Amino acid sequence: MKRPVRALLASVPYRCATAAMLATLPLLMLAALVVSAALPPQARAAAASAPGTSAAPASLQVLHWWTSAGERRALNVVVNQLAKQNIQWRDVPIPGGAGMGAGKVLKSMVLAGRAPEVTQLNGVIFGEWADLGLLLELDNVAVQGNWEKQMFPSVWALLNNRGHVVAAPLGIHRINTLFYNIAIFNRLGLTPPKTWDDFDRIAKILRDAGITPLAQSAEAWQVATLFENLVLAESGPAYYRRLFVDMDQAAYADGRMLHILKRLRRLGQSMDQPVRERAWPDVARSMANGEAAMFIMGDWAKGEFNAWGLTVDQQFGCAPVPGTGEYHLYSTDTLAMFADDYSHQVSQETLAQIVTSPAVQSEYNKFKGSIPVWRTADPHMDRCARDSWRAFSKGAAYQAPSLVHRMATDETTKDAIIAEVQRFFLDRQGSEEQAQRRLVSIARALSRSRGQ
Repeated sequence: MKRPVRALLASVPYRCATAAMLATLPLLMLAALVVSAALPPQARAAAASAPGTSAAPASLQVLHWWTSAGERRALNVVVNQLAKQNIQWRDVPIPGGAGMGAGKVLKSMVLAGRAPEVTQLNGVIFGEWADLGLLLELDNVAVQGNWEKQMFPSVWALLNNRGHVVAAPLGIHRINTLFYNIAIFNRLGLTPPKTWDDFDRIAKILRDAGITPLAQSAEAWQVATLFENLVLAESGPAYYRRLFVDMDQAAYADGRMLHILKRLRRLGQSMDQPVRERAWPDVARSMANGEAAMFIMGDWAKGEFNAWGLTVDQQFGCAPVPGTGEYHLYSTDTLAMFADDYSHQVSQETLAQIVTSPAVQSEYNKFKGSIPVWRTADPHMDRCARDSWRAFSKGAAYQAPSLVHRMATDETTKDAIIAEVQRFFLDRQGSEEQAQRRLVSIARALSRSRGQ
């Protein structure tokens, strides 16, 4: 059931104050969206079929940021299966890693009254859209597919908002993945580093051989990806959650944070200087070409390497980021559906059924580099995927929700932390102590805005 309009409107001031998305929505338009969303499905269906209106075409407009070669291969698995159901996928790809640009485009489309029928909407942020009553509830699809029992508990919990399923999952990415060039490692007699001391030793050997140890971009989200991996390596998922889920000021003031910042600063010695802003496929290419020996990135990079004709354990290898071998820093790909007048509901539910079917889960994640959302292991997984599945299946105590990919906190908090981390990374004059104090101040301010 939809919540009463009064209850929906009551949630708007809170969301406007705490989420950048809602802060940009004009109040009158927001109210109109909420009132429209509160209409029962039957009323909307009746309006859509009233005299003078035409039936909605069997097509779905889908906004997403899957634009690299590997991502497109994975996406085509879904597009082709949808076509077999006589439903056209109308593509709205928005370039930009981690969905930075896509989020802005989505908000502008909604404000203009042109919300897509489907959108990639990863992480906790779709709860904010769901609280406005704008997302199609997929409860019937979830029940028919037995999602609650079949999916990993962390994935199932992510999909739920106030007792309703509001998104369909495609796969689980492991962010704490270190890729390495096998030809370089074999030539120098190296093995993947398990600790940061190992990494420092290997980096020296690589530098002495004239090879850049670590490929890296100065893009904000890519710098923050390195940072969140260092956090996980420093003290495991419990400390990680104190920082990024709880926004615990004491955790930011902890000596461990100072050590993390010093490690981040020291890693600059293993990168080409100055570090330039590059799209992640370009950074991946530099490792594949042998310009650099290692690359830390989510396992979608594996899908990209595969799309280039490279094979795991032949041209490139994968291993957990040093210090994180037991853990899984995760991000989940999800699709959310905008309800609008419910005229696309059948097609939207069909898409949700398709992406969660075992066959599509297996094929999509093979190309994407991720693992299926099902608790049962896919027998077709490669070694990297099997390692990811084993780590994730150990449960919540070994899992860490990615800050960068919206798994841990709201957009405002994420953006503030990422901006400060990038600032520290690029400004070689600022000290680690100064950066830590700024992070403590950010945590204090954001905790106040949450009413903590």
